[in-house]
Amino acid sequence: MAWSEWEQVVGDGLEFTEILYHKKEHLDTGAKVARVTINRPKQLNSFTAHTQDEMFRAFYEGSHDPLVAAIVLTGTGDRAFSTGGDVAWEQWGLREQFYWRYLPNRLPRNSRRPVIAAIRGYCIGGGHHLAYTCDFSVSTETAIFGQNGPRVSSPADGYIIPYSVSVVGAKKARELWMLCRRYTAQEALEMGLVNSVVPDDKLDEEVDRICEDIIKASPGCIEILKGCFDAEIDHLPQSGLQSSWQYHNYFDTEEGKEGSMAFMEKRKPNYWAIRKKQIESGQL
Repeated sequence: MAWSEWEQVVGDGLEFTEILYHKKEHLDTGAKVARVTINRPKQLNSFTAHTQDEMFRAFYEGSHDPLVAAIVLTGTGDRAFSTGGDVAWEQWGLREQFYWRYLPNRLPRNSRRPVIAAIRGYCIGGGHHLAYTCDFSVSTETAIFGQNGPRVSSPADGYIIPYSVSVVGAKKARELWMLCRRYTAQEALEMGLVNSVVPDDKLDEEVDRICEDIIKASPGCIEILKGCFDAEIDHLPQSGLQSSWQYHNYFDTEEGKEGSMAFMEKRKPNYWAIRKKQIESGQL
């Protein structure tokens, strides 16, 4: 199958500074594939509220183009697919805003087209669960996977937690989220986090192969099937403890601030020293 070259998508509301948005056409059928690229390589393709807004606009346009068969999601460069929320941005009093505007992991669910994560380098934290909520995930052999939230005092919430059980099973899901270990691409494949692992120079070829299989099928059937699979997400809690009254001020607590402060200061966090102080002062 032959493809046109990738071309930048232009139009009203499609001028971007933190992502790249392209499409290419399948020359035999006229079907198209859209590609959204997080373009913050110096920050390991971590995202801010602005990045999320741009991603939403690109996904919306691609999802509503009747000739688009699939959307590819990736990051600029070889160092990272994405490392999730930009900790430096979160640190400046925006962590609660980050939570309420946390759009990326909803993009695969809201898309009417299958979403393919093309993963190079680090796939960590918010970037990690963004990848495993995509319909398909393809990884290079050198990619690294894992969660990071508890280590930097950034609790996740909502369906992305129980949905991980559907992806890797209950025991592995708890391991992912609570132990914050790092996994190789081969380990991610064995766990079910990715569909396939390929040499670094074969990633685009493997993504094209998935797109070509999608194009061979009825687009209406693909859209119905995606909706059926995505319906599982709608039955999961869309928000949870973090948004309840017990935890809604978590980011304002000493513990809530400590993780990002330690990260910025390049030191180990002192969570248990904070907890001991709270016990001594009668707070716990």
